[in-house]
Amino acid sequence: MSKNRPASPAPAADTAPPALTAPSLRRRMACWLYEGTLMFGVIFMAALAFGVLTDSREPMQNRHALQGFLFLIGGLYFAYFWHKGQTLAMKTWHIRVLDHAGRPLRLAHALWRYVLSWVWFAPPMVLGALLGLAASWILWMMLAWVPIYALLARLHPQQQFWHDAWAGTRLIHAPPSETDA
Repeated sequence: MSKNRPASPAPAADTAPPALTAPSLRRRMACWLYEGTLMFGVIFMAALAFGVLTDSREPMQNRHALQGFLFLIGGLYFAYFWHKGQTLAMKTWHIRVLDHAGRPLRLAHALWRYVLSWVWFAPPMVLGALLGLAASWILWMMLAWVPIYALLARLHPQQQFWHDAWAGTRLIHAPPSETDA
């Protein structure tokens, strides 16, 4: 220990170490919104490339193939960046994703997290399809479901989103290091 630095106090036994503390729900949701903004660009460019490569001239032409392609592009995007620890939005909001042991995610683990993260959207989409609802009603259901699902994180013992608990991952506060500056 250096003479110039005071020893830092040990964390309380009943709390997670500061390095593994979950970011606030407000910060995670701000990151979520920023991620959606960035994903708009990724999805737009991927859809444009798909349309050019398949010579699609009508919006509904190859619709299901396009949806599958965009699902794969989203999976590749998130799996790659989560495997590295964070997406651009997560880096901006000082959030990092780790496995339950505090290690970086393996690529397969990141893909599994991506599949489980669809719980943000799947319930309203499935319910809307089962009930034969118009897209506008499904959108309203999503707008109601997203905040409900986000608030359910408060019921988790470590304030993590439930898809992270199911995937064996966790979001942590990741202040920028001196090398990032």
